[in-house]
Amino acid sequence: MNLRQALTSARETLATGNIEDPALESEILLRHVLAIDRAGLYSDLDRELNQRHEKNLSQILERRRRGEPSAYITGHREFYGLDFTVNHDVLIPRPETELLVDLTIKLARDHKITKIADVGTGCGAIAVSLAKELPLATVYATDISREALVIARQNCVRHGVSDRLVLLRGDLLEPLGKTVDMIAANLPYVKESDLPANGHEPAVALDGGKDGLDQIKRLCRQVGRKLRRDGYLLLEIGQGQAEMVVDILCKAFPAPAIEVHKDLAGIERVVSLRLT
Repeated sequence: MNLRQALTSARETLATGNIEDPALESEILLRHVLAIDRAGLYSDLDRELNQRHEKNLSQILERRRRGEPSAYITGHREFYGLDFTVNHDVLIPRPETELLVDLTIKLARDHKITKIADVGTGCGAIAVSLAKELPLATVYATDISREALVIARQNCVRHGVSDRLVLLRGDLLEPLGKTVDMIAANLPYVKESDLPANGHEPAVALDGGKDGLDQIKRLCRQVGRKLRRDGYLLLEIGQGQAEMVVDILCKAFPAPAIEVHKDLAGIERVVSLRLT
């Protein structure tokens, strides 16, 4: 079997599992098996696969067909122009979360902010991206999962930001020993009733309780002790949650300045607050 035939066969296999965009996924998985880039794949489509490659490809195509995310199979996911190591201990970074990073960077630059906390860092995608884009800032990244922090540390080292990114283990803001200028958080916001029955991603990174907002409510109870008086809080939220989150913030903080930001799909995705 040559590469051209392998791509065709892979697309057909993934299509039987109703995988979205099987052409792209088959390319990603074949490149992973061969350890080559896109140019290397398409420069020699007549190249023959050896038996080991055919066997490996068959195995990972079956894993993908059964629903395992390709990021877990390859061990990588791109986010904010950077390549991140991921595994089953961490949530896979989503493109829509880049809006949270964009807004945090803009506010930090506009207001010369130098101390930022990323709550529930997971693989460290948000924290590392902020540290790369804001060379004068110190980023504190917290997570309750020891396993997640192992992956986050690998990504800190990989992208050369270990000197400005402090990893802290604990519940939300509890391990943070000082006040910060800004808090950015992509906390679990999926309703219990919407959690996948046989999900591959860690439930602790998805489960937001009955209304999806349990962790956001808990964070708000901690913010007053950890955020400076004129500081900023940015929260990623799920579709249809903006009104409820704004109500939570208005009840938790006196006279807050609140904005709701839409992502590229027009979905209200981030709520920002400035303490006044």
